[in-house]
Amino acid sequence: MGVPAMLPVLADVADTIGNFVNVFIFVYILLILAYIVTSWIRLPYSPWLNRIQRFLYDVCDPYLRLFRRIIPSFGPLDLSPMVAIIVLYVIQALVNRVVAEV
Repeated sequence: MGVPAMLPVLADVADTIGNFVNVFIFVYILLILAYIVTSWIRLPYSPWLNRIQRFLYDVCDPYLRLFRRIIPSFGPLDLSPMVAIIVLYVIQALVNRVVAEV
């Protein structure tokens, strides 16, 4: 199997990686948005709602903490989710550009 025969395989791998990154970032942004919404409203106590909130906290908070250390808080306004989502979009654009060049 020579180099010309490997090009379609590499292109398929690059497309698969690009699609995986796009879907992963899309789902993670949705999780961050759900985390924001559940932090704004007071939900009634329910074991299922509590598990969902705990899952969102466990998944989103470590990533958001990276930005909370850098970005100062403006009173009750937390800008870290907005900056985190922008960084995810930038990473997605970079990965798409790298995958498109392959």
